[in-house]
Amino acid sequence: MSRNLSPSPRRARRGGHILLSLLLGAAALLVWWPLWFLVFGALTPSDELAATIGPALGAGEAGASARWQLLPSWPTLQSFATLLLDTPEFFAMFWNSCRQVFPQLAGQFFFGAPAAWALSRLRFRGRRALLGLYVLLMLLPFQVTMVPNYLVLNTLGLLDTHWALILPGCFSAFAVFVMARGFDAVPRALLEAAAIDGAGPLRTFFRIGLPLGVPGILAALVLGFLEGWNAIEQPMTFLHNPVRWPLALYLSSPSSVELAAAMAASLLMLAPAALIFRFGQPYLELGIQASGLKG
Repeated sequence: MSRNLSPSPRRARRGGHILLSLLLGAAALLVWWPLWFLVFGALTPSDELAATIGPALGAGEAGASARWQLLPSWPTLQSFATLLLDTPEFFAMFWNSCRQVFPQLAGQFFFGAPAAWALSRLRFRGRRALLGLYVLLMLLPFQVTMVPNYLVLNTLGLLDTHWALILPGCFSAFAVFVMARGFDAVPRALLEAAAIDGAGPLRTFFRIGLPLGVPGILAALVLGFLEGWNAIEQPMTFLHNPVRWPLALYLSSPSSVELAAAMAASLLMLAPAALIFRFGQPYLELGIQASGLKG
């Protein structure tokens, strides 16, 4: 005899699904609201934006309070025209962001992938202690390592140069950890078969490790791009000349006069990160699945 769920458990399950849907909907609303604010803020005329948001920045009439409209009264692309035609520093800072982030990703691949393979597959004395040190360095916030990094960069004469951001980013402990978890998913039987066929450590790494570790490598690079592209504290600490500032610092302190252009710049800055995340999402999921199955 088949057992049917009684009305009470079925009703409880349906109520749980409804509650979960409401919670997820509220969370989605909280996530999408800033993006809505950003998109329609970029389409709002400058004078209207200064009148509504200006009081929050200390502008506008005395005693006026900031308010926000869901839709602009007269949508316009003037803020984008002002940004792209009358703001040359936007392109300079966009280029600064690119020339600081992409070398970091190249360094994370060339230095991080071999280190991750060694921590994942090679057996040597102190391997677990070294892996624990990587995890500890990964958990330390930037504020803890800021002074030592500043002193080292100052001693090397790299302060106020792009290398002050590139070199620390090339040796990211987080990238090594993510890649190592991806390499953990490589079947040991393949490595044993390669050793029987006479393949050395380097050949095994290049012929087996790298091809099968692509999900973990790309997951680390996607996360590294998002971290470097949105970094504010590091360039604010190590770069003194505004000529070398990345785009994130251009957006960190908007005034009421430049608020519309700043929102347009924020939207354009979001585009590369959104595209990288969109096309890298399958590899992120594969990397998470691989590390989860192994762990």
